[in-house]
Formats: sequence, structure tokens, C-alpha cells
Amino acid sequence: MSRWSLDRYRTEILAQTDLLRALTRGADPGVPVPTCPEWNLGQLLRHVGGAHRWVETIVRTRATDTVSDHQVNDVFGYADRDLTAVDAWLADGARRLDEALAEAGPETRVWTVVPDQPLAFWARRMLFETTVHRADAAWALGRRYALDAAVARDGIDEWMGFGTVPEAYDPTTDEPLLGPGRTLRFRATDHPADAWLVDLTGEAPRWRHDEGPAAVTVHGPLADLLLLVYGRPVADRLDVSGDAALLELWLRRTGFWLHE
Repeated sequence: MSRWSLDRYRTEILAQTDLLRALTRGADPGVPVPTCPEWNLGQLLRHVGGAHRWVETIVRTRATDTVSDHQVNDVFGYADRDLTAVDAWLADGARRLDEALAEAGPETRVWTVVPDQPLAFWARRMLFETTVHRADAAWALGRRYALDAAVARDGIDEWMGFGTVPEAYDPTTDEPLLGPGRTLRFRATDHPADAWLVDLTGEAPRWRHDEGPAAVTVHGPLADLLLLVYGRPVADRLDVSGDAALLELWLRRTGFWLHE
């Protein structure tokens, strides 16, 4: 499935940022984030705002080569920052990113971590950076997390794409991903028409929106399927049947970039 328009991603980034701000407003910045165990809430928000500013820099400067992501990772000096200030800073970063994307327009080409991608790659990436970390904030605060089905669906599509890049299936590793009979199916229980079939039986991974037999099948709500691939603790809300070891291997290999 193709990406959304750049304008739609821009709208969703702002919406998810506003939801994150509303969720964390007035909270204690020192609250630990169990799903990001090295961070507290203030650091989590600093990371999200830093990611927005990093991509804004890439887009605004029309970068054609790697741009340092220090502002994404430099969170440890901000452990106790007042969340009132962070709230305004987060809003400002999302606004700056939105303006940079709007000014550049969908046809502008910049450096992307996956080569030869359109500008919407970065807009999509920042949408799910914000969306998943909003779930982390909800876990930290013991709050309910809900996600629009269309957003969750597109996030799973994005992840499936990550699973086709060479780093995900490098055959020289100690954990080869490809092999006979290696297929995975993901099925949304709250939106039964939504299903993803991952085929690892060829020379490179392939995926499509489809039903069909698989070595392992995962059933669960759309939002939880998205959180599963991001390594969040939702296993108790999912039904896994078949080769669970294959699922774990696929998740680990396709998530290589989360740990770099």
C-alpha cells in the first residue's frame, strides 16, 4: 500500500503531538518509562522533540548526506526539566517540522536513512516516532492508549517495508531470516479485513495485504499489532499460533534499526 499524501502526514504529526502533550501535561517529569527503561518521562519527551527538530533540520537545509542525530539522543541532561517548558518546546518543534515539510513540498528530495525515498518518508517516520512514544507515555502514567485504525494500519505497512531492506535479512549473520516454509500472517481482530502476509521463502522478503496459510499467525487489535512490532509488551493481548520462534526472529531482525 502506498504512503499517504505529505499533507495528511503533516496533519497527523500535529494531532499525535497534541495528544502526547495533553497526556503528559502536569505530570511528573521524573516518572520512569517502563517501555524505555533508561528514560523518565521528561527524557522521553525530549527525545520526541529532538527527533522532530532533527528531521526539520534535514528538510529545511535540503540535506543530501547524513545529518547527526545528536539532538535525538541527547536526553540525559534533561531528566528533571519542568514539563511546562517541555510542553511548549514540544509544540514548537512539531510546528517547525510542519512548516519545513510544507515549504519543501512532496517533490523535494533530501537524504533519507533508507536511500532514494520521497520526502513523505520523513513525515511518515515522525508520525510513528510520535505515535509509539505516546503509547510509552501512557504506560508510564497508567493511562489508556487509543489509536485511530487508519494510523495503526499505515504504521504496520511502514514496518513491513523495513523488513525488506537488506540489513533485515543479511544472510551472512548467525540468524538467517530466509528459508523454506517461513511465512507469517498478522490479522486484525477489530478490523477483520486487515491482514498482512510476510513471505520469507524467496531470495528477499516480500509482504502483501492478504490472507493465506502461514507458519505463524498473530491475531490482535490493530493498535496492538503495531505496538508488537515495536517491541512493546502487548503479548497478553494477542493470540499467537504456530512457530513463535520464527515470529521472534522476524521481529528481532526487522527491528535492527531500533537498536543502532
